[in-house]
Amino acid sequence: MTDDNTTPPPEQPAAGQPAAAQPVSESDERTMGLLTHLSAILIGFIGPLIFWLIYRERSAFLNDQGKEALNFNITVAIAYVVAWILTTVTLGILFFLPFLVWIVALIFQIMGGIAANKHENYRYPFAIRLVK
Repeated sequence: MTDDNTTPPPEQPAAGQPAAAQPVSESDERTMGLLTHLSAILIGFIGPLIFWLIYRERSAFLNDQGKEALNFNITVAIAYVVAWILTTVTLGILFFLPFLVWIVALIFQIMGGIAANKHENYRYPFAIRLVK
C-alpha cells in the first residue's frame, strides 16, 4: 500500500550544477550597493569587481551598480597612470595631477555610495564603458 499524502523531496541540483542563487532583499541591496561604490576607495577597481561578480546574478540593481562602479574605477586607474606619466614627463611640474584624480574619484565614489544606499541607480558623469 502506498501513502498518497507524502510530499516529494525538494529538487536538488544535478551533480556539478550550482544551486540557484537566492535573490537579495532591498535592505541588502542598499548595503551591498553602498559597499560596492565605497570599496574602491580602499582597494581600487578590485572592490567593485568582487561585489559585481558575487551579486550580478542575484540582483538586477547590484548588477547595474557593480558594472557602473567597476567601469568608473577602471577609468580612474587609467587616469592615475596618465597623471603619473604626465607628472614624470614634465619633471614634476604637474605634481598635483595624481592628487586631483584621487580627490575627484573620492567625491564621485561617495556620491555613488550615497545614491546606492537610497536604492537609486547612480551614473558616474564620465566612465569608459568596458563592462557591459
